[in-house]
Amino acid sequence: MTLPGDKEHSMPTDPVGRFLAALDPEHRDTVAAGPREEQERLAAAWERELEADDELDTLDELSPSAAEAEAARRVMEREAG
Repeated sequence: MTLPGDKEHSMPTDPVGRFLAALDPEHRDTVAAGPREEQERLAAAWERELEADDELDTLDELSPSAAEAEAARRVMEREAG
């Protein structure tokens, strides 16, 4: 028996995996190629973005994946400077 969150299911459960899944393909490849510490730092910023923004909270109720993708886009936009 396979439970939700197992590797056989497509949705990652750790913050870095969820962040990578929310990124667009170009950023996903770039971040995935980087050091684990950087991935964890970006994932933490992404989680803070999701928690802190009321607009994303509303979007999360309608489409969790869209909210996660928007938060990831914002984090990467800030990183770019």
